[in-house]
Amino acid sequence: MPFLYPSLKGYWKPLKASSKLLDTARIHRRRLHSEVSNNDVLSQSPATSDLLSYDEHLNPPPEDYGRTIFADKCKLSLHAGSGGHGCISFLREKFIAAGPANGGDGGSGGNIYIQAVRGETSLHKLARRGIFKASRGKNGQGSSKGGQRGEDVLIQVPVGTVVREVSRYDPVTEESEKLNMTANSASVEGNTQRDKWILYPSADPSEYAAAEFPVLPKPRRSNLAIMQPTSPISLDLSEPMEQPILLAAGAVGGLGNPHFVTKSMVRPKFATRGGAGMRLELELELKLLADVGFVGLPNAGKSTLLRALSRSRARVGDWAFTTLQPNIGTVVLDNSYGRPKLHSIDSDGERRTQFSIADIPGLVPDAHLDRGLGLGFLRHIERARVLAFVVDLSIGDSVLALKNLWKELNEFERLKDRDTNNETEHRIVNWQAFGSSVSTSSPQDAEVETGKEDMMINAGSQPLPPLQMPPISSKPWFVVGTKADLPSSQENYAHLKTYLESVSAGKVALPSGKKHGWKGQLMVIPISAIRGEGIDQITEWTISLLNL
Repeated sequence: MPFLYPSLKGYWKPLKASSKLLDTARIHRRRLHSEVSNNDVLSQSPATSDLLSYDEHLNPPPEDYGRTIFADKCKLSLHAGSGGHGCISFLREKFIAAGPANGGDGGSGGNIYIQAVRGETSLHKLARRGIFKASRGKNGQGSSKGGQRGEDVLIQVPVGTVVREVSRYDPVTEESEKLNMTANSASVEGNTQRDKWILYPSADPSEYAAAEFPVLPKPRRSNLAIMQPTSPISLDLSEPMEQPILLAAGAVGGLGNPHFVTKSMVRPKFATRGGAGMRLELELELKLLADVGFVGLPNAGKSTLLRALSRSRARVGDWAFTTLQPNIGTVVLDNSYGRPKLHSIDSDGERRTQFSIADIPGLVPDAHLDRGLGLGFLRHIERARVLAFVVDLSIGDSVLALKNLWKELNEFERLKDRDTNNETEHRIVNWQAFGSSVSTSSPQDAEVETGKEDMMINAGSQPLPPLQMPPISSKPWFVVGTKADLPSSQENYAHLKTYLESVSAGKVALPSGKKHGWKGQLMVIPISAIRGEGIDQITEWTISLLNL
């Protein structure tokens, strides 16, 4: 494990060689802690006990690290439930030699719903599963008993998730197109639709080939299909939902043999199969990653700050890139014990009891050129509602560090705008009216000229365009100066504070370089995350920005 925790490189061999010594040390520490809590509880003040808890949480041993599994984008394959088969049954009672048909219809397949709920912050659970299948409907039974419906599937996603359709397969639409194409050929229709029927279970297999089936009923949809969003699906789940949204309705069940009773055939020995379920390929992406996003250079103290503000178990260390993926923490404002720390009302008019913060991996120079951890984590920054620039006050020029961070964000926005323009130009099509005299260079163009408008478009052939996010420069932001307990940080903090006051007064241009950037009051908050000092000011200032 030295490659995971470089600080243990010099201590790993003795600990590995004497595991009993490590266990003895742990037991001794627990006994010492219990003795202190039992004997010296009167002599310890609340501030001392809080300091002990901070020391354990902010400077943890390696076994206290927790692995954060995070995903803000995933693709899902949804399979609605297929319908159950119709039943072939006849009435059997005393003194009735050949009763009428009484087979029940098959049950409808299960539906697939989606719902945005509070408390979810990541899509990693959905990405790990990948495929969601609703249950198939049960087959019909005798005595005109219909089959049981299939069980539904509910997909719960975080608030701020954008759902977009990549491709779909709709069996009902496909069967309807086949019927239209083969309407003039009865023989072809009979051959292609023969697999939609089932015979009496005791029938000989040879009878299936020689059996004459009636005209197959038209393809049917479930009555719930009217509640589905129009195709292609594009949903912005930006608010918590009380009722889920139907994404894919289950297929209808097959028809029992009573549906095919005629004067010439009073005891039909066939029924129809249940319909196949719809399949969807969806792309889910988080539009809002967290309420606050930490932006800073590597080893600036972002992970320690996250631990100080929340109960996150993010890995910390005195080397760069301890954070390799975003860590999400939650700051609790009201834990239902006594009075809340702060009173805040969200945009929905409800009392805010917590807000989320994201520890985004550190940015290196030329990160917009996909260096360091690349563009993937620059994309996370634009998904935060408020930006907190974390600057190390103990080394270097803090003003220059802040300007370099804004430079990387500006270059990322510029590259993104250029890619968006290129994609827009690529999608432009030179359209010409039907019957034009201009010569064409492809058979497809020739069909357009002759007026043939039958076109089939595959939704999954082209990748989905990136989400349109508000500019990073328009987001509220402030600065957090870490390691302010060191003597060398005082002069650096004064310089940074003077610079931000000049920017707020309009004497100096915004570090974003944008004329229409956010022009609210700028503030730098000096803290010592390892000692838990000054972090309450971050919570208060963040609440004031979220209430804007």
